Amino acid sequence: MHTFFKVASMFAGVGGIDLAFRQAGFEIVWANEIDKYACRTYRLNFSENILVEGDIQAVSTSDIPDFDVLIAGFPCQAFSSVGLLKGFEDPRGNLFFETARVIAAKRPKLVFFENVANLLKHDGGNTFNTISQTINELGYFMKYNVMNASDYGIPQQRNRIYIVAAQSKDFVEQFEFPRKRPLKRDAFAFFDKERQPEHYYMDKHKKWNEMMDYMTDKHRIYRFTDWGLSRGRYGICPTLLAAMGSPYERIPFFFDGYSVRKITQKEAARLQGFPESFNWPIQKTPKQVYKQIGNSVCVPIIKEIADNIMTVMKEVNSHL
Repeated sequence: MHTFFKVASMFAGVGGIDLAFRQAGFEIVWANEIDKYACRTYRLNFSENILVEGDIQAVSTSDIPDFDVLIAGFPCQAFSSVGLLKGFEDPRGNLFFETARVIAAKRPKLVFFENVANLLKHDGGNTFNTISQTINELGYFMKYNVMNASDYGIPQQRNRIYIVAAQSKDFVEQFEFPRKRPLKRDAFAFFDKERQPEHYYMDKHKKWNEMMDYMTDKHRIYRFTDWGLSRGRYGICPTLLAAMGSPYERIPFFFDGYSVRKITQKEAARLQGFPESFNWPIQKTPKQVYKQIGNSVCVPIIKEIADNIMTVMKEVNSHL
């Protein structure tokens, strides 16, 4: 596929957004990520020379090559309903303004953001109003949508906000987000049927009896939360969290025909829509891989958005 537009990626993580845009025909020319483990995974799947590892605050905009589209999944923990909800008081929340710094200096034709849905109502809406006002002051028109992965072909309960902003008003008026559709497969279709290595099984878990009392439906997926056991919607996986890689038990688990086991890293990646060909250093850093997957995005949803962006950008390119 011929590439028409170049992309720069901020807070790239393992490259989930980058992958989706690459699948849609965009060329990734530059990326930045501070987490060393995420950088290792990124380099396994993208050209090494495009990734700048380190703090974005130390990156000079003059060192970033020219590009057409900026993509950024700026850190969401400060705004997440399962986080501390500190927003811009959290240094991670303030990193949004680093995207504004890059936009002001590089003037891309288009900007794409992904974040937790709670961004919309955080601090009574003031946080999102600040983001919207900043984008507007930079000279961009904006359109956004909150989308749950389970409404767009992925059997995972994952609410995220997607923001598209462009200098062209024509682009924003013509661009449309993907439409909802029924699920064709439930989460169990993404799980391997053969018995997995023993460390995934939970037979000796200290709360085994409590789990057995609670897990009355074998077609649901379960996990531990701060409040105890919880169950997902019928056939739909609970939200995959970055905390899957922490000491706390946040990895979803289910009956697999042998016993109760945690989903594997590969299965978690499938529930984020990563292709089987995507490389993960599971043997070297298993907990980090869980964290990276939870921190990432639903690739097919962003691929659909990127497809729509590409279509409209081609149509209005002369006005961008």
